[in-house]
Amino acid sequence: MTLVLLALAILVAPAPRKAIDRLRPKAHDPPRRVTTPDGPFERAAALDLMAACLKAGLPVPTAIRAVGIEELNQTAELLALGADPVAAWAPALERPVTAALARAARRTARSGAALARQAAELAERTRAEARDQAEAKAQRAAVTVAAPLALCFLPAFLCLGVLPVVLGLAGQFLK
Repeated sequence: MTLVLLALAILVAPAPRKAIDRLRPKAHDPPRRVTTPDGPFERAAALDLMAACLKAGLPVPTAIRAVGIEELNQTAELLALGADPVAAWAPALERPVTAALARAARRTARSGAALARQAAELAERTRAEARDQAEAKAQRAAVTVAAPLALCFLPAFLCLGVLPVVLGLAGQFLK
């Protein structure tokens, strides 16, 4: 029985060369994807990552590339080439996703304040706004759900609870 299973394993098992080749990176592997954060929590996480990179001592262009936000690629390239920070952050001002970060970066470039702290505060503000919006949606949902309940249960309460009492009292008074 052992010999049969061993022979079956040899026939079914992949060749070691193929298994090793699968583990090696290929020359034609696509480069790392640069994405746009979809939701507010993804944007906040990207801003936190940028703040961590800046606190670790990375230059701003390298931190931007590490975050991988597509809208900031042009800004990173301009900063890496030595452009004026106010001018380099101008393209990011045009996009709503990166406008707040661009304003903070331009402000820190003029004043000399740390961009890492500004990015962390912006991340926290983004999360707070997202929580507020989620809470407002939940409150609106509660009101929206209450209307159909009132439309269904109020007539049932009247028919089953109030109407028999009123008819019973009316019958006694009419005698």
